[in-house]
Amino acid sequence: MAKIKAAVIFGGTAREHDLSLASAAEVISSIPRDKYEVICIGITRKGRWLYFPGDAESIADGTWDQDPDCTSAFISPDPLHRGIITIENGETSLKKIDVVFPILMGKRCGDGTIQGLLDLSGIPYVGSGVLASASCTDKSHTHMVMDDYDIKTAQWRLITQREINYLDKKCAEISSELGFPLVVKPANSGSNAGVSFAHNSEELLAAVKLAFSSDNKVVIEKYISGRKLEAAVYGYDSPICSAIGEINDPDIPYDPNNFNVSTGDDLTIPADLPKDIEEKVRETAVTAFKALGCKGMARADMFLTDSGELLLNKIGTMPGLRKNSVFPRLMEELGYSHDELIDGLMEQAMDNADRTY
Repeated sequence: MAKIKAAVIFGGTAREHDLSLASAAEVISSIPRDKYEVICIGITRKGRWLYFPGDAESIADGTWDQDPDCTSAFISPDPLHRGIITIENGETSLKKIDVVFPILMGKRCGDGTIQGLLDLSGIPYVGSGVLASASCTDKSHTHMVMDDYDIKTAQWRLITQREINYLDKKCAEISSELGFPLVVKPANSGSNAGVSFAHNSEELLAAVKLAFSSDNKVVIEKYISGRKLEAAVYGYDSPICSAIGEINDPDIPYDPNNFNVSTGDDLTIPADLPKDIEEKVRETAVTAFKALGCKGMARADMFLTDSGELLLNKIGTMPGLRKNSVFPRLMEELGYSHDELIDGLMEQAMDNADRTY
């Protein structure tokens, strides 16, 4: 029986390049070789696409693009090809692909850009499509969808580039409405670049200007103090939610944009929660997943305030996928080993490839 040809795409031009490499190296190592033939495509920090025939260790240490056997490559948008075209010494060749695992994060990577190309190609791929990927990357869109579904988030306001000449006025209006402290974020950013706290008017204005250096929209949120909870959602029509985890290491500073957890060692599973709160976290995670049109997998970050209020912080459509990252650790609690999780994600991508939503 012929093996399934699986392409893993990693790297990218976004700030999350190194996070992508770390996840891709472990995913590639976990793909069962008796079932899959793995084809690696890396995108350099400058945006070059390269077919990489080397090993996962070179991806993990960031030296993969120095391999002399790398050749130019790209996914063809022509569905007749359904594969990757490589270019070597002026000669092109086609590698047919059955499924793509895009391990890409951030701008021009995990924000729907690559997903659009894959939709054109007709090749099944792991994870959410264009709209969900874009909506979850854009924090203002996430807020708007959650507002429509009555899922509570931090109080928020938006400043667009068209209003940049009136920043003093806008900042004064927002601080008057929300009060301090505030968290200021570029609307589209997968990392914590451009994210600041503001405790007064001067800091708010400076924070907004900094955020505009990363995006043309800025989201301002009321700072939330509370327990930081994590949930993994997995599936398509009937997604399931994992056990609930809690980030609880006080020595790791809170990243207001992305709940970045370096290894997952600071995650307690299961979180010590009353049964009704635990069920509410699960329900909220799945409802948000469906509302945003997510597919396959997502990580939901939430706050639980001292008063017992549950607030959604973020839905991540491309969570870290190292064995000790939050999403795999939460799924392991459901009984999914890393190998089974990776295999399952590709299987469901192929099974649902002909579905339209």
